[in-house]
Amino acid sequence: MKIPFLDLKTSYQELQTEVDDAFRRIMNSGWYIMGKELMLFEEEFAAFCHTRYCIGVGNGLEALHLIMRGFGIGPGDEVIVPSNTYIATWLAISYAGATPIPVEPDEKTYNLNPSLVERAITVRTKAIMPVHLYGQPADMDSINEIAENHNLKVIEDAAQAHGARYKGRRAGSLGHAAAFSFYPSKNLGAFGDGGAVTTDDEAIAEKVRILRNYGAPKKYFHISKGYNSRLDEMQAAFLRVKLGRLDIWNKRRADIAGCYMSALREVPGLVLPYVPDWAEPVWHLFVVRHQDRDGLQDRMRSDGIETLIHYPEPPHLSGAYSDAGWKSGAFPVAERIASSALSLPMGPHLPAGAVDAVKRSIQGYISEGHGRGRHMPGDAE
Repeated sequence: MKIPFLDLKTSYQELQTEVDDAFRRIMNSGWYIMGKELMLFEEEFAAFCHTRYCIGVGNGLEALHLIMRGFGIGPGDEVIVPSNTYIATWLAISYAGATPIPVEPDEKTYNLNPSLVERAITVRTKAIMPVHLYGQPADMDSINEIAENHNLKVIEDAAQAHGARYKGRRAGSLGHAAAFSFYPSKNLGAFGDGGAVTTDDEAIAEKVRILRNYGAPKKYFHISKGYNSRLDEMQAAFLRVKLGRLDIWNKRRADIAGCYMSALREVPGLVLPYVPDWAEPVWHLFVVRHQDRDGLQDRMRSDGIETLIHYPEPPHLSGAYSDAGWKSGAFPVAERIASSALSLPMGPHLPAGAVDAVKRSIQGYISEGHGRGRHMPGDAE
């Protein structure tokens, strides 16, 4: 049985009639940038996230960067960021000319550890950028309280968390502003790149609108040095179709996650995801950990099961940030996660029998003595 990590073709086939109709509608309209479809998507996604505003942009990295620019964060400023995240989170800070200040995650949730944030704050700190990693919201009340006490902005990286809830509230509405990615593999994915900013702050919404369009509030009149970062009409139309299915598809992901949890609970040496009572993740990824992660991945590959590693190299050890001088051991929690995390197949169109096949493959490998009974940080008590 061949099991893909994510089946995007079948997701298109489920929506083929609506997606093809949207394609023809846009092609026949003769209007491809900054038109009606974008306006409607922005209204609909803002309503979905329970925010006043949504601004469609080119991709998730640019969404984060434009928020930074909108808040006036730049050279000389610092932004607190998780030590374990995709590098785009850090790059947005660097693009603004500010400095990312890494803080370790809680090793159970993999999200920013609020108990470590305050000690990283300096007179140069301007914002905290929590990431809702793998589709599970960070502990936002604790983070917001710290931010309020120090007069800091909270910028959500919600690139993996479309529809996730924290104490009943949607990701994207939990800070001063939030950035989403619509990369095709996301829970709400376009058929190309795309992104959005959500916020209740009218001023930041207007600044991002202007910055995304060459710094122009109206055509040919430029009030700032802006960018070309616009969600196009075609992708907006496709995203409108998919938005209508998002809660249903997220429910399928949650059901699959529940099956994984039940099937793999007794597998020795395998660390399963931990979900706090206040979190409703959307399971963008289902990440397990194992001491012999690479060997386990090889075995699963030989069994026809595709897995991925999110992410094999923490940003502080990447060449991109070699100038900062961090060495191995600087952020040990992030490094442990990077060396042991494995993302299992996940998606709303995972084929029947996939969970059982994954279980057999993992059990088969561990039963041969690979890492069996070895303790890892994050193991259940």
